[in-house]
Amino acid sequence: MTDGRSSAGSPEEPAEGPIIRDKRRIDPQTGEVRDQTAEGSSPVTDDETQPPEDETAAAQPAADVPEPETASPTSEEAVAPADTDVAGALQDELLRERAAFHNYRELMKRERPKDREQAIGTVVESLLPVLDDIYLAEQHGDLKDSPFEKIAVKLETTLGKHGVQRFGEVGEAFDPQHHEALMHIEAEVPEGSEGTTVVQVMQPGYRVGERVVRPARVAVADPQ
Repeated sequence: MTDGRSSAGSPEEPAEGPIIRDKRRIDPQTGEVRDQTAEGSSPVTDDETQPPEDETAAAQPAADVPEPETASPTSEEAVAPADTDVAGALQDELLRERAAFHNYRELMKRERPKDREQAIGTVVESLLPVLDDIYLAEQHGDLKDSPFEKIAVKLETTLGKHGVQRFGEVGEAFDPQHHEALMHIEAEVPEGSEGTTVVQVMQPGYRVGERVVRPARVAVADPQ
């Protein structure tokens, strides 16, 4: 019968259990550097001293990778739709402003003569008493060969240059737009008159262009 202990401790058979190898370079008991080639320790290989390739690659900074070139937009693509809409709106507004200015200029051309006539008519209205005195002096013969004759002529000539006209003569057909009938009398009318006719002028009328400053104040009569 064989002894179990002697068989277990036999050098021919390996002992059962885990095998522990001390690979520390410094001996914990003596503090000296161990010989890596000694039995029970294995030399440190390059694989053990070098970090893994993936860790080395991760530690190194990434190389500059050129960014992909982007195609530059063409001239048609560079113009955004929003910019096109704004430009169109501004152009439409400019055309409207030009049309409005043109209409205003044409209106001023039509209204300018009327404004001028109105301004001259205001001056004539202020001179009506003087003009009436000159007319009466002419009718009575007091102005002829007098010192004021030339002054009266110059005044009427100057007013005529600005479009002022005197109207109202005996024998004219009565026109309510140009005559103001102060009296309706029985009198002979010029031969050939068919309607109400002016037979006497008390105050002549004045107009500037088409604007009547004052109608002629007259006496009228009907044909018999």
